[in-house]
Amino acid sequence: MAITKALSDPNRVRILLALRRGELCVCQITEMFGSAPSTVSKHLSILHHAGLIVSRKSERWVYYRLPDNAALAAVREALRWVHKSLAKSDESRADAKKLKQILKTDLAVICRRQKCC
Repeated sequence: MAITKALSDPNRVRILLALRRGELCVCQITEMFGSAPSTVSKHLSILHHAGLIVSRKSERWVYYRLPDNAALAAVREALRWVHKSLAKSDESRADAKKLKQILKTDLAVICRRQKCC
């Protein structure tokens, strides 16, 4: 049930698609979506609770990534479905282009701009 709830919001699905490129800091995810940090944190919490993402903290930054192959079969299948069904959408392509630019920006600059760190 937690997986289907997590996948019911388009922004959470977009986060999952963005994480296919690799680990991202909360600041980078917030920058990508232009949402309030509290909104992004809520989305990340729901995804984390469902087992669809994992996190780690390093200094002042919290990073999220997709789980490895040891994740539950239902999680692996849900992530495969998201990728297969939505990775080639126009929105996903636009997000990937925006993320490419964000990844070129230093995390400290992003955090200062967002006043989050």
